[in-house]
Amino acid sequence: MAWIRTSMGRIRFDGNEDRLSDLPECIILHILSFLTIQHAVQTCVLSTRWKHLWKRMPTLNLNSHEFMTLKIFSVFVSKILSLRDTSTALHAVNLIRGRTIEPRLLKRFLNYVISHNTHLQQLGISVCGDIGLVFNCVSSCRALTSLTLSVRPKWSDSTATLFPKSLNLPLLTSLDLTNFAFCGDENGCAEPFLAFTKLNSLVIFDCKVRDAQILSISNNTLVNLAMHYNSSLHAKIKLNAPSLCTFNYTGSYHIHEICGSGLSSVKKLNIKSAHFSASKYALVLFSWLINFANIESLTVTSTVLQILSLVPDVLKVKLRCFHNLKSLKVELIQIRAGSLLLLIQEAMIEKAAAKSPKEVVKLRKAFETSFEPPAIPDGIVDFLRQNSPSAEVNISTEDPCSFNLKQIEESIKGVNINNYRSRFSMRSSARLPRLSVRSSSSVAPGLAAKSASAAEPASDAAPASAAEPAKSASAAEPASGAAPASAAEP
Repeated sequence: MAWIRTSMGRIRFDGNEDRLSDLPECIILHILSFLTIQHAVQTCVLSTRWKHLWKRMPTLNLNSHEFMTLKIFSVFVSKILSLRDTSTALHAVNLIRGRTIEPRLLKRFLNYVISHNTHLQQLGISVCGDIGLVFNCVSSCRALTSLTLSVRPKWSDSTATLFPKSLNLPLLTSLDLTNFAFCGDENGCAEPFLAFTKLNSLVIFDCKVRDAQILSISNNTLVNLAMHYNSSLHAKIKLNAPSLCTFNYTGSYHIHEICGSGLSSVKKLNIKSAHFSASKYALVLFSWLINFANIESLTVTSTVLQILSLVPDVLKVKLRCFHNLKSLKVELIQIRAGSLLLLIQEAMIEKAAAKSPKEVVKLRKAFETSFEPPAIPDGIVDFLRQNSPSAEVNISTEDPCSFNLKQIEESIKGVNINNYRSRFSMRSSARLPRLSVRSSSSVAPGLAAKSASAAEPASDAAPASAAEPAKSASAAEPASGAAPASAAEP
């Protein structure tokens, strides 16, 4: 006999009672949709009722990252497509194969998606394969509300894929693109997102433009915008998004100029970068402060504050913005040897020269003994919150041992340094495509199969799970309708 303690006392129940199986099938299928397809197959050992439930799941998440070989992954996918209940509508599909996929398998998968595209709302594809086949599949899914694409040409890891101008998805609200190129028009402006009139969330990762100096993002419904590591996108960003609320930007070695109307609507701005390679980006960053004047939450890395401090006499400037600032978050990043460190040292020497030659000599000697500039430039935090002195300041770092946190706490009034993130914390081993809005998505878990049997089971059997060690070709096939052999393993 077992007991459950609640706020009202203890409730007695029989520990052998299977309450989960007593739930309606629609609820059980909804629960299974959060599992990988491999784990969903393994649930067939729970009871006879669960034996074929995975075949009626409305989601299909396939990931090759943890399969031992492409052949094993191909066999598993083929069995899934063969045994799944074709009368069950597909609502979400996700295929992740970072390297080249077998053309025959990709074509079969895409044809399966096309044949079930009527109710398909979320689609994620990350492959190296035939681009034409992928876009033919995508364009047929007119009911899509969320699309995640990372498609590279066959046998190529560097060539950007040309994003089609004719893609028509009238219901699309979330778009996530990786490694795409956007073509410009005769005026030197690329406008790849005009057709998506209901777009709410847009993510651009490692993209570029061709034959254009401006990347225009014009959309009246766009609320969330994220741009990450688009270092090869050498163009000015023109934003005309009056509903834009959140803007996430991750740079590498330069920062883009941003112009446009409606930027004052942004309430949350996140700027992260480990390096900037030229002092000219200090003025670009300063212009961002003017454009995003009404933000309530600002998150930056300490390197962003370092490069901002290079603006001549920046601390003497009276800002006409940030009156609504409520939260300033700074992530401490150690400055490595490179152009940014040299720029900071030159700026410090220039300020020292204004005082006396002795200060310059003293500072140069300090640099020769591995002296590093302050993690957060003096006065820069108070400069940002000069119009909102009560704004909360939070400092976090993955490497607290590399910084003098006590000094930071003493130099910034009211700062909170209590949000350490361990450098040894668990992190995702792969960047998975997102199947829904980035800001509020319930991303399908990474598919966790380790290997799968190379021998195909009988046609009506559940596919062998990847957790089972690979069998030889001569191994006996499982009996018809049998549960996956690995499902009984711990």
